[in-house]
Amino acid sequence: MELIQVSDSCSYVRIEDCYVVSGDDIVAIKSGWDEYGISFGMPSQHIYIRRLVGISPTSAIIALGSEMSGGIQDVRAEDIYAINSEAGIRIKTSPGRGGFVKDIFVNRMTMVNMKWAFTMTGSYGSHPDNKYNPNALPAVERISYSNIVATNVSVAGKLEGIAKAPFKDICLTNVTITMAAKAKKYPWNCTYIHGLSDTVYPQPCSLLEEKPAEGDSFCASRHELHTREENSLQQCSYSIRH
Repeated sequence: MELIQVSDSCSYVRIEDCYVVSGDDIVAIKSGWDEYGISFGMPSQHIYIRRLVGISPTSAIIALGSEMSGGIQDVRAEDIYAINSEAGIRIKTSPGRGGFVKDIFVNRMTMVNMKWAFTMTGSYGSHPDNKYNPNALPAVERISYSNIVATNVSVAGKLEGIAKAPFKDICLTNVTITMAAKAKKYPWNCTYIHGLSDTVYPQPCSLLEEKPAEGDSFCASRHELHTREENSLQQCSYSIRH
């Protein structure tokens, strides 16, 4: 199972200074499953991940979903090191989930020996029962990956949205991926997404070729990442009575 699971409806979580080896997703962020998560309606949010080193040969270093029906928002990760893993960042959802994944910012990530650097899928997973609404479509938007270096990668990105609910406002900036000697012919596989890119190698798919304009809010800078965290993170204490 996932090593660090930010389970249903968690807020103000900090994960830092970890070294983890796993056969599953290392950090998994979730918020409810189909109609049950939609009904509860409380997102996982304000989550900060820093200085994480991970190895996951069959899964991802950071995964969002696929149970995300209550919503996932404001997740910020920086100084992440991924080695010998299936995927660096993975977003998973499907029709029937509803909810949203939005305002996800990853900055300064290094990857070595990867199958995929980035994956997003809108057709992942099963359902808890037959009561889910197939027309409850998830919203995936404002996803920013910046200052990424990856080497020996088979596929740069497999980004597959949903026809009736394309993933939008995806931003890649300053991303350099060196492909493996036996890499797939096409480094990017993109369907039903829309986004922007600047200084990305290899050249991204046509759905991401537009350059960001100054002031695009979902293309966060390094300064913005730190500023938002320090302004948002809260300290709390408690006492136990015996």
